Amino acid sequence: MRIDLSSTSWGRVIAVTIAGTAICIAAAFFVDSFNFPSLSPDALRWAQLTDLLLPLVLGGSFFFFLMFKMRQLAITQKELSIVAATDSLTAVFNRGAFSMLVEAYLDQARSHSVVNAGALLIVDADHFKTINDRFGHDCGDQALKLIAMTIQGQLRGADIVGRIGGEEFAVFLPGADSSQSWLVAEGIRRRIREVEFSPGERPCPLSVSIGGIAFSGPTTYADMFQAADKHLYKAKSNGRDQVSFEMTASRGRPGADAATVH
Repeated sequence: MRIDLSSTSWGRVIAVTIAGTAICIAAAFFVDSFNFPSLSPDALRWAQLTDLLLPLVLGGSFFFFLMFKMRQLAITQKELSIVAATDSLTAVFNRGAFSMLVEAYLDQARSHSVVNAGALLIVDADHFKTINDRFGHDCGDQALKLIAMTIQGQLRGADIVGRIGGEEFAVFLPGADSSQSWLVAEGIRRRIREVEFSPGERPCPLSVSIGGIAFSGPTTYADMFQAADKHLYKAKSNGRDQVSFEMTASRGRPGADAATVH
């Protein structure tokens, strides 16, 4: 069984405490060993007992307290990094964290450490200003939370979603091919259409328009975003509540095959 020695684990606290205490005991015995030949048997036993217990109590307490505090600090830093990367309203990644994760994947793809394929989707809530004007901003916030939860419910384990604007979300599907990406986009659109949202017992249907692009080969986040955004505009200008998806993209250039679904 592998022991977790990460900075936030108890395994690291215990391992460093044991190792540090053992080193202190060994150092005490080594330093005192030069006096052992001149000691009487009783004095020798007392010296050895002192060399064992004193570092065990003092050193063990010191190392445990030090590592315990370092673990607390590591946990706090991890929590702060999560908060800094998370949109406070919808609990998905914020724009900066999302783009950083996508760029990191593309960098790994260029070095061939991960599959050099995937897709980017931009999901925009339809007529969102009308929801705010009609029901108020609190209800608009609830609608955004529902949309974010619905998007997350349609994703695979490695997929990521971020809120990149007021009512705009982005989804990155690492390793997904064109058909898989299109199915995810259409699944998101359909599921949001089926969501029951009735603020103040007044029904308010939700829908989204989605622009997407799949890539296979070298590309950049900026190029994908530009292409997906163009398809989002196409989906909205064609009547909203639909997916406009470009099936292929490589070397940073949009592909020729596109599909629009109502």
